[in-house]
Amino acid sequence: MRDDRRSFLLSAAAGTLMVGCASSSHAREGAKREGSEAEEEVTPAEDLMREHGVLRRIMYLYDEAASRLEHGGDVPLDALASGAGMIRRVIEDYHEKIEENLLFPRFEKAGKLTDLTAVLRRQHDAGRVLTDQILALAKGTPAEVDRAQLAARLRSFNHMYRAHAAREDTVLFPAIRKLVGASAYAEMGEEFEKKEHEILGEEGFEHAVEDVAKLEQAFGVHDLAKLTA
Repeated sequence: MRDDRRSFLLSAAAGTLMVGCASSSHAREGAKREGSEAEEEVTPAEDLMREHGVLRRIMYLYDEAASRLEHGGDVPLDALASGAGMIRRVIEDYHEKIEENLLFPRFEKAGKLTDLTAVLRRQHDAGRVLTDQILALAKGTPAEVDRAQLAARLRSFNHMYRAHAAREDTVLFPAIRKLVGASAYAEMGEEFEKKEHEILGEEGFEHAVEDVAKLEQAFGVHDLAKLTA
């Protein structure tokens, strides 16, 4: 009788141990999934900076196009115009509107970095004028294009936006969280995501990266290893 009771208790303990292990395993898997989801969260500053990455990749194509235009090289005008179109849609109509409507006003209301935001706003306006000019000049055939004028507009855009984006990345964006606090910072991220879906559609950033990669192929500069100094 004692042997039967001992066997029963041992079996029950083993079952409890197995259930406990299974629960612990499920808990670890759940925590792992939650951790993975948390890792996928993109902060407002990171969101803005990675969009600057798309901008800089197109600016590289602008540099390449300007150099070819100045030295008699072949320029894929369709791809160049598409790059300017991406600047218009992703940067000017989305990224800069986010800055102008959701970011700059917070600094201006707090009386922080107001001289900087004023200059950034003026440069946004100047950039849109340059984009209009680039789109107009890139139309037509290679024989018809005004190579000097187009190269000059591309150079002007890049000259301004290199300093513009760098100043935002190193001064403005790092100051956002401290300015608004953790709670408002998280809410701002949700606002950014909502606007991205409204203007660029689902996975707007991912599609922009795919599109700029195709433009790099059209220019023949898609192999990063070949660009090594």
